[in-house]
Amino acid sequence: MNNSNTLVQIDKNGMGTGDQELGLLLITNYFKLSLSNDQLPKIITFYNSGVKLTCEGSPVIETLKEMEKAGVKMIICKTCLNFYKLENKVKVGIQGTMQDIITLQADASKVINL
Repeated sequence: MNNSNTLVQIDKNGMGTGDQELGLLLITNYFKLSLSNDQLPKIITFYNSGVKLTCEGSPVIETLKEMEKAGVKMIICKTCLNFYKLENKVKVGIQGTMQDIITLQADASKVINL
């Protein structure tokens, strides 16, 4: 069951700070466990290097697609995609603006930063 109005924000290509490979392993596990335990947020926003997780070559694409099928909305920052030249490589979610993210934050009952 989706958490009623929880927003998860992802601002890096992985989870935590430190080793990149470990960060990708952690975010992969986080998403898989969230899905298998049916503890899904309503929305996930991706910005800064976090947008890379939604693009081709990301190790979490299939899990994110499953989460999306389960009803999780995913918003990817257009400005960030343009900055990293990834606007044509998005494989999951929809592109949105910073105003979209601000509105979603204001409407969320709980915001989790990863």
